Amino acid sequence: MLPGRIRVKDPFSGFSHLFGALLSIAGLAALITNVSGNRDAYHVVSVFVYGISMVLFYLLIAGTYTPYCLIPLRGPWGWSIVGVVWAMAILGIVFKLFFLQAPRWVSTGIYLVMGWVCLAAIYPMIKKIPPGGMFFLALGGIFYSVGAVIYARKKPDPFTGVFGFHEIWHLFVLAGSIAHFISIYRYILVLP
Repeated sequence: MLPGRIRVKDPFSGFSHLFGALLSIAGLAALITNVSGNRDAYHVVSVFVYGISMVLFYLLIAGTYTPYCLIPLRGPWGWSIVGVVWAMAILGIVFKLFFLQAPRWVSTGIYLVMGWVCLAAIYPMIKKIPPGGMFFLALGGIFYSVGAVIYARKKPDPFTGVFGFHEIWHLFVLAGSIAHFISIYRYILVLP
């Protein structure tokens, strides 16, 4: 490589991240512009935080997929699945930013489909990922899925406003994130 030249590693990944970030910024700007002219600061901050939180779930799912696809799978399986999941994340972000009032089940359905796309490559994954890694991958998927159902149904809601369905959902998201972290940290990152 010549001095002063930059070598780009994984250009598709970089461009997809950039594209998603630009779409997120554009959508967020549209939301803030919409509410800032005729609303108080609470409306503006609420829309800003809401927009970011909804976008982050798509990025969380796609970001979690990336090490599973690019380390153990590599090749056509890995790149195909990571491409599909990142494309779904970008489409989900665009959808969420332009259709804020869409029914909750639509976003939840997209989250679930994104999360379980890996079943298309279950056999190559079983061959390449150690059993412990597969266990924590599946456990995280189950936690996320149960949480998604709770989020979509808004039930159970034992102590509305104090500890309701939303807080329960967050606990399932946290449990799923921990399970996937263990899987990636202990079983995926150590693979050659």
